[in-house]
Amino acid sequence: MSQQSISVLTLTVMTSGAVSACRAVDFNGAMIAVQGGKPMGVAMTSATQNSALAVVTHGTAVAESGAAITLGAPLIADAQGRVIPATSTLRLAAGATAVTSSAANGPILEGGDPPEFVLGDALQPASGSGEFIEILLRR
Repeated sequence: MSQQSISVLTLTVMTSGAVSACRAVDFNGAMIAVQGGKPMGVAMTSATQNSALAVVTHGTAVAESGAAITLGAPLIADAQGRVIPATSTLRLAAGATAVTSSAANGPILEGGDPPEFVLGDALQPASGSGEFIEILLRR
């Protein structure tokens, strides 16, 4: 698949462990190790612990797939930092009423981080794990 990317912003981080190229990296400079973990971006190259690593945070990046992916699918990182389709989406619960007033009584949404963090969207499909596809990073 694609080996192109358009980096709008690439940041350098010090790794806190070994990182494989084209995998999701967290804000501590480690490869994502929990499915749906909070990503900073995608590693441009492989790196060993305590090394400088370029991480694409905005734009498009080449990422390694961890499952079959359809074009346009929202993507999260799996427990090995590979991209996989998002497993949950936000929607109204069955029987809930949509709020359409800006003057609703109290906050409509509360809380902190979502259950899984969407890294980006697939610009190319993948038929299974181990493929390298271009993704559009979200921020």
